[in-house]
Amino acid sequence: MNYRHHYHAGNFADVAKHLVLLALVDGMQRKEKGFLYLDTHAGRGAYDLMGAARGDVLARRPEWPDGWGRLTKDGKTGGVLVQRYLAAVSEFAESMGGDGKPYPGSPALVAARLREQDRAVFCERHPEEYGALVTTLLGFRRTRAEERDGYEAMQGNLPPKERRALVLIDPPYEQSDESERVTAALRDGLRRLPGGTFAVWYPITERVGVPAFVRAAEPGHFPPTWKAELTIAGPESGLKMRGAGVMVVNPPWQLDAQVKPVMVWLGEQLQQAPGSGGELHWLVPE
Repeated sequence: MNYRHHYHAGNFADVAKHLVLLALVDGMQRKEKGFLYLDTHAGRGAYDLMGAARGDVLARRPEWPDGWGRLTKDGKTGGVLVQRYLAAVSEFAESMGGDGKPYPGSPALVAARLREQDRAVFCERHPEEYGALVTTLLGFRRTRAEERDGYEAMQGNLPPKERRALVLIDPPYEQSDESERVTAALRDGLRRLPGGTFAVWYPITERVGVPAFVRAAEPGHFPPTWKAELTIAGPESGLKMRGAGVMVVNPPWQLDAQVKPVMVWLGEQLQQAPGSGGELHWLVPE
């Protein structure tokens, strides 16, 4: 594994993913009964956007100023979900204190919102990233880090004792067959827990194309499923990654009505070249 998310933390793709993720957690918590949150590719769980915690200087231009950084200036018009996201990032930064710009990854965002009846399992197989993840989770209860393959962890943790689960599948898409692996994992996960909620992040690039799991999401093969996509530029822009999406299987009821206008708004706020936009589209209607 060569991927290191700290180069991309807080960028437009993180913003879209984390907004959807926070909405999903809220949706799961509408019910009193607890649930398992399973993160298959957790990374280190939190990042210092200024690089101070790592003691290095990033050779490439940081991406967060065109993502989270823009929303700190223009987020007031984004509505409840955007305000909730900005508050969550701010709360995490305040809890960390010190120098730098602490930014929460998905593990830190979710761990801070677990109720007594909820629990979370975070998987990361890269030793260095796993060590940092363990450190990130030290202050949180009802969490466990596992140094293992996330797809295998789905088999080991589903179905959970709670019989409810929110699973985030967020691989780096370094391998040419990653989309196919996600598709197989989704099908197996749905077999183990038909009512489970599964969220899959994916990049919008020419290399990845339309992921296999998006193509597989058809009536009769998948339960209710929608995808929320954000693009910051059109196909002619020349950007290697011009967008990102989250496909959600078995989404909480009416969550689409909350997420769709936010994606449209992000398409306007985070534009880097003509042709940007945001949308939510049902692949398998309810």
